[in-house]
Amino acid sequence: MPTNSTTPPTAKVLLGCSKCGASLPDEAQFCLKCGKPVSSPAKNTAVVESLPPAEIPRQRRKRRVLLWILLAILAGVILWAVTSDSPGAQQVQEFVGWKQDRIILDSAFSVGPHTFRYYKFALPEGSVNVAVVGQFKSAADSQSAVNRKNQPSDKNKDKDSDNSIEVYVLTEPAFTVWQNGYATSSLYESGKVAEGTVQAEVPAGAGIYYLVFSNKSAPKTPKAVHATVVLRYKSWLPDWFRRMKGRFWDWVGSN
Repeated sequence: MPTNSTTPPTAKVLLGCSKCGASLPDEAQFCLKCGKPVSSPAKNTAVVESLPPAEIPRQRRKRRVLLWILLAILAGVILWAVTSDSPGAQQVQEFVGWKQDRIILDSAFSVGPHTFRYYKFALPEGSVNVAVVGQFKSAADSQSAVNRKNQPSDKNKDKDSDNSIEVYVLTEPAFTVWQNGYATSSLYESGKVAEGTVQAEVPAGAGIYYLVFSNKSAPKTPKAVHATVVLRYKSWLPDWFRRMKGRFWDWVGSN
């Protein structure tokens, strides 16, 4: 027997007797209740019996619960990696590019009398927990030492004062003021010392800074200096992301 093509997939179609309304099998020729012949399919009455609505599959609920659990675990891992100082967290930060150690200076050099030498470095955007750390050692150069030996002993200067140098970490505006001979604030100032440790806290965010070795206080004695200084920071934007971002804006500007 033909069925109604518009019947929903969840519905069951039953043929009914046109006289008494009793349900009939698909290929019945007579009503099993009243005996009326089933003359034609057109006169049959279709009785639609709706099935109850299907419940939400449990599998979907399980997937949603599993998704929320995974998101909670991911949030916990990120929070742990950002705030923890454990070796594991430090390795995670280094892997994703959060923790950065960049060498500003690691060499020996000379600073002439009554002058200074500086090293410019930039801090990228998104930087936090920024510090400049390192060590330095200064001494009068060999030629100066020979000249001191040839001088009378009463004219020799104090050894520590001959070896001393001044080290600064300055912001870009402060360096301009200091370079012109005026007093200014500094992020780090060693004073006149022959050796020391650099430890400067730097404000978060992008900026330009200067590491300065000053021998202005020595009018005649050049200094031989060896220094190792590192810029240490954490960045929310890894280097690869900043490079990609820079290339994108360069491409936009060129077009």
